[in-house]
Amino acid sequence: MGCVIVTGAVGGIGQALVRTFAEAGHPVIGADIAAQPDDLPADQFIQCDLARTVEDPKYAAEVFSSIRTALKGRPLDALINNAAVQILGKIEDLDRTGWRKTLQVNLLAPFFWTQAFLSVLESSAGCVINISSIHARLTKPSFVAYATSKAALSGMTRAMAIDAGYRVRIYGVEPAAIDTQMLREGFSHNPRKFLSLMDHHPAGTIGTPGDLASIALFLCRQKTQFLTGTVVQVDGAISACLHDPDCVFLGTSPPSNEVK
Repeated sequence: MGCVIVTGAVGGIGQALVRTFAEAGHPVIGADIAAQPDDLPADQFIQCDLARTVEDPKYAAEVFSSIRTALKGRPLDALINNAAVQILGKIEDLDRTGWRKTLQVNLLAPFFWTQAFLSVLESSAGCVINISSIHARLTKPSFVAYATSKAALSGMTRAMAIDAGYRVRIYGVEPAAIDTQMLREGFSHNPRKFLSLMDHHPAGTIGTPGDLASIALFLCRQKTQFLTGTVVQVDGAISACLHDPDCVFLGTSPPSNEVK
């Protein structure tokens, strides 16, 4: 069983990715700016700053060398570009620092990490999985930097699939609301809105980190070349739902045709 690299391995989705792949028998190399939690079952862990791997070529070379050492000559089944930052602000509020960090972590790091391990992935018949977001297509106020970075990441996924051709499969995943600590913190001022979020999804619930990790594992294990370039929408059908009175609170009451 080949190794898997997971960036952003300490976050809610990252930990689920590490655990799911480890339980499936893949040695996992986790990478994150935060330290490794004691209970994270990564085979190897590299603490590093993804934004700095974009800005500083010498630092990047050191990080990539450490990961190649951690591979120990084993095949690399997947590079999962999961790390992301979410810096919120409207047009008049965002500064250059926020924009720069958003693009460095969410877009440029996935490119340069893919570039760094492309030859290893090719020799292993491996794949790249970019964790994008529903914000690549549908967004809301104050998400302009995050949404732009994710739209570019989904577009880059398709473009990279063209460049990589048959050599390395390139996939993207666009999740809607996933039940992570970061999501819950965003609704800490109004817990009732968090509960109503589930009802806004036709599935009647929001996703879990495990849901997303299972899809990533499925993509990794599908050796079908014809799937390359696919960006999977994992959104409980919310992106297919019209935003009108009949599509609000779907989980609590059926639409009524009664005229009052």
